[in-house]
Formats: sequence, C-alpha cells, structure tokens
Amino acid sequence: MITYIISQTGLPESSVKNTVNLLNQDCTIPFISRYRKEATGNLDEVQVGDIVKYKEQFEALEKRKTTILKALEDQEVLTPELKAKVNACQDSTILEDIYLPYKKSRKTKAETARQNGLEPLAKIIMSQNNNDLISTAQQYVKGSISSSEDALEGARHIIAEWINERSDIRSNLRSQLERHAIISTKVVKSKKDDDNAQKFRDYFEWEEALSRIPSHRLLAILRAEKEGVIRVKIEIDNDRALNYIDRKLIKSQNDCATQIELAISDTYKRLLFPSLSNEALQKAKDKADEAAISIFANNLKQLLLGSPLGEKRVLAIDPGFRSGCKVVCLDEKGDLKHNETIYPHAPKNDQIGAIKKINFLTQAHKIEAIAIGNGTASRETEALVRKIHFNTDVQVFVVSEAGASIYSASKIARDEFPNYDVTVRGSVSIGRRLQDPLAELVKIDAKSIGVGQYQHDVDQSKLNKELDIVVENCVNSVGVNINTASHSLLSYVSGIGPKLAENIVSYRSDNGSFTSRKDIKKVPRLGGKAFEQGAGFLRIKDGKNPLDDSAVHPESYPIVQQMAKDARVSISELIGNKDILQKINLKNYATSTVGLLTLEDIIKELEKPGLDIREQAKVFAFNQTIKTITDLSEGQLLPGIVNNITAFGCFVDVGIKESGLIHVSNLSDSFVKDVNEHVHLHQQIIVKVLEVDVARKRIQLKLHKK
Repeated sequence: MITYIISQTGLPESSVKNTVNLLNQDCTIPFISRYRKEATGNLDEVQVGDIVKYKEQFEALEKRKTTILKALEDQEVLTPELKAKVNACQDSTILEDIYLPYKKSRKTKAETARQNGLEPLAKIIMSQNNNDLISTAQQYVKGSISSSEDALEGARHIIAEWINERSDIRSNLRSQLERHAIISTKVVKSKKDDDNAQKFRDYFEWEEALSRIPSHRLLAILRAEKEGVIRVKIEIDNDRALNYIDRKLIKSQNDCATQIELAISDTYKRLLFPSLSNEALQKAKDKADEAAISIFANNLKQLLLGSPLGEKRVLAIDPGFRSGCKVVCLDEKGDLKHNETIYPHAPKNDQIGAIKKINFLTQAHKIEAIAIGNGTASRETEALVRKIHFNTDVQVFVVSEAGASIYSASKIARDEFPNYDVTVRGSVSIGRRLQDPLAELVKIDAKSIGVGQYQHDVDQSKLNKELDIVVENCVNSVGVNINTASHSLLSYVSGIGPKLAENIVSYRSDNGSFTSRKDIKKVPRLGGKAFEQGAGFLRIKDGKNPLDDSAVHPESYPIVQQMAKDARVSISELIGNKDILQKINLKNYATSTVGLLTLEDIIKELEKPGLDIREQAKVFAFNQTIKTITDLSEGQLLPGIVNNITAFGCFVDVGIKESGLIHVSNLSDSFVKDVNEHVHLHQQIIVKVLEVDVARKRIQLKLHKK
C-alpha cells in the first residue's frame, strides 16, 4: 500500500507511513494536518486527503483481487502463474483484462459454437497449417450445424472471443483510442428547431480530439446527448487498428488466414471497438468529472470562507413584488426577534409605509446592518433602502439567495422554526448568511448552493464525498463555538458527526453552556477518541481557561502552562503578549512527540488567539442605473461580484437577472492557466462590457484593471 501511495503522490515514505498509521487509528484529515505535523512531515489537508484517496483506491483494488482469485479458484483454473499475475497487478483496468477470459457471462455466440463442438475447428484455423479447410469444416456438420459454412462461422465466433480477450490487443487499441480518438456530434433532426435544444446549438455539429476536449465541453455534449438533442460518436482510424491485429495474428496466406481476417473484422466491430470506445469515453467523462468537482469544491471553499459580518444585529429582507417583501430582525446570535411583510413595489406600491416600517424596526431593534436577498425585486428593494436616512450608521448588503429556498423547506429549518412558514425561514437564512456564511451554508445541500457547473451530470458519490471534505476542512479551519453552534455546524467538527452533534445540543439544552473543554467529555457517548479529534476545533468563549477559546489542543496545555511559569506570568498574561512570546526558546519545550512545528503553531495561536482566518465583510453597491440587460451597452465599466468560477472563466453579477461571463481570454492580457489566480468567489471587481446578446441573454465581459 505504502509503495502504491508514494507512486501516486510522490510524498516521502515516512510521511505516508505515519499518515496511514494515523488514518488506521480513525484520525480525521483536519486533526492529522493540524495537530500531527511532526508525524506527517507538515503535510497540509490536501496532501493528507490525497493519501486518503489513494489508500482507498488501493484497498478497493485489493478487494477486487480477492474476489477474482476466489472466482478463479472456484472454477479450478487458478495456476501459480495466474495468481502471481493477479497479485502483481496495480491497475484496475488491466486487472479486468486478466480476468476477462474467465468471466462467466450471458450466453454468447462463441459459447453456442462451443456447445456445437466447434472449438477444435477454431484451433485448427488458428494453427494456420490446414490447406483444405472446407473439407475439414465438413467433418463438423452435424446437429444444428447444417453446412461447412455454418461450421466456419461458428469457429470464427470462438476466434473472435479469443481475440477480444487478448490483453496485448486490448492494450494497443486502448492506446490508440487514448491518443487518436475523435469525438463527434450530430443533431437529431427532429430536435433541431426545439427551443429547449437551442442552448446546445454549438454542438449540433461538432468534432474534436477526445484527449483535448475541455471538461465543461464534454459534460455539455453528454448532457445534450442524454436529453436526446444530439448523437455522439467516438472514432479512430479503423484501418490502422485492424492492420495491427492482422500483423499480430495472421502468419500465413491460406484459407485459414482468410477466416482469421473475417474473425478479426467481426470482433473489432462487434466486441472490441464498442467496448473499448465506451471505456475511453467513460475515462474522459471521469476526467471531466474530476475537473468539474475540483472547480466546484474550490468555489464551495471560497463561498464557505466568505467574509462574515460577525455578531451584529441584522434586518434581513427577502424581496418580492406581488407577495411583498418579508422582513425579519435578528439579534447578534442570529435569533429571530420579529417578522412582518411590507409592500413597497407593484401592485401595492406602498413605498412610504415600507420606508417608515424599516426605519422604525431599525431603531427598535438597534439594527447595525441590512441584508437584502439578490433574487426578484432585489435591485428595487436596495434602491428603496438606500433612500432611507437612518439615525445611526447602518450598512446595506446584497446577499446571495442561492439555496435559501432549499433550506427554508428543509427538516433543519422546520426544526429550527416550527411555528413559521417558508418565507420567514428564507429571510432568516439571508440575514444569518451575512452574519456568518459558514454557519448558515452548512445547513444546505452543497449542490444546491449554485457555485458549480454540471453538478448534476458528474459522479454523485464522488461529488458528495469531495464536498463533504471541503465543508469539514472549512469548519475546522475556522473553529466552532460549541455554545452557539447549530447541530449542522457541529456535525462537521473533526471526530463529532451527526449523532454526537445531537448529543452536544441536547446536553447544552439540559445543562446550560459549557464552561470548559473538560465539560465536553460529559456529553453522552463522546469518548476519548472523539474528544481528542474534536477538542482543538471547539471553542468556549469566556470560559474558565482562556486556552479553551483558542486552537491550542488540550493535550498541549501543559506546554503552555510551563511557558507561562518560566516567564513568571499567568496564562492570561501570556496570551496576546508578543514581547514575551517572541523571546521564548522553543527548543526548551520540544519532546519526542512535540517538535518545533507544533510549538510554532502554539506560539502563533497565543499571539492572536481565536483569530478568524476570514476577511471582514465589505459594503458593495451596484450601478443604480442598470436594472435589466437592455440597460447594458458595449464599453460600459460596471462594478460586479464574482458569483461562479469555471474552467473557462468566471460569471459576474452586475446587478441584473443575468450574470455576465468573463472568458479566460478576457481575464488577463497574458495566458491564464488557472482562473483562481486572477479572481476569487465573491470578489468585488470592475468589469468592462464587451458584448450584449439580448436574444440569448448572454453578456460578455472583460476584467478591468484598476
């Protein structure tokens, strides 16, 4: 296993060995990367995650080998050579090729031919020594075989199966597909003028090398095929492929050679090419999935680590026209204090009443910020709010609503607000997203947040797994206040999970706030392992021990106590005192298990305990004269917010219903290798309008360098 992981990752042997050992002890990725740096050689969570991935791959391969060896043993065909070949295999595709000749399958043409006694004839043909094949074939005419031609056809089916099972031939054809395959598309004539098909019109007739097709394009093509809009073909140079097989198998110029040539043509068209071209397309799809999932995961990370406003009192508005704007007031902790509906827009147009109400609620609940959802009527509501002259400094933010409706109808929302309808829950979600995006967004299925492309087209199990890892890493990198965190947030803490999260919330409800990390051990079923894995990521504000509100792990408390003692100060006096902390000689506190890496982390944490790694939220305003796509014109410079990142560019919200696209070619004057090197999600930027296609609702933008 270790050798396999090293071959895939290139990481040092000791790092891989120690990490695998920790994983086998049920340690989590965040815990290993944060608190076991000496053991891993300072691997970050991405590198530890790679070790997890290849460890699982190796274990799956070994499990498959065991299954195959058992099947071969049951068939009584397992020779020492075959066993050694299976055990030595390190590639799942090649492993299946080895097993292919022994696979029990549905009844085939070759199996029928064998039952008719034609295998000896097939062997005679393959020997290529027979110069009177018709007479030889006549000897096999009996039962359902009515002629020598029937006999030869049956023998060819057996030969075709043998050819199909040859690993060298499969490997060569696989290589040709990998290097030279072309993917082409044709529109289904009956769908050509369909309105729904127009979004795929770029692919009504398309041709491209399969090895070079970008992930987003392949996924778009496969979606179009799934919806019945186009037909997809994979093609290579058939003559080249057939010539290779001919050279491999045909060693004579007699009638046997003719029969083998016919068998080669048959197996290529019927067995080899359909199977291996599908495999090549699936491999390309897997690669495209991986790229799409990686982009989605990166976007999700940026979104979850978005700027929090912090513990401030917020008035949140879910805008609407006919149904009105739902308004809620939240306290610093995000608890709902008031809700009602105002009707400033058509058809009621009660702007004066709405302004009075917002002003009154802002004063009554000492509101410090207003959050406005970015959906229907958002711009109109923002313009209304900006007209209001508040007595205090009230900041106004437009907040993404993506996924808010999913949350508002979810069991989590019903449990939180059993006495309120979906509109109130949705408004609360908008307000809480401003206060703390991470704490609120973990309640929503990540696929519903809308920061990826083709998320419903990729492998769902791989997507869910990767997104769960992202959420877990984000939650643990920020840390969680155990006394205010929701069940959803707690469930992502290292070592906790959904059941223990429930137990923590129940214990907190029955016994009041936790006053020390030691109290966490009193939670039912939260044992020593869970405490070890999670304690460093759980924070206790204003607790008995000031270290409980830091990322210093309880196992390192004695080290900090000794540092304070040696400096002749209390722990409280040591925390935040850079003069003392920078004078500490860390080598004096190193042990066989605690090295300089951990000690340096402890000092960093003591200098700024509980520091939020996220940037603070910034106020932003769209161009107030732009309301719809028809208000745009080429050459305009507009403020915008990056709301999605893809492999081919990024989408930008400029304050209208349609997001504009900055293609990679318009992100920089030089070559763009990675979009994320130029922009990040929710970044506030200035864009230049290049092109507006009102009919197709498409906007082309360019990143404007300030």
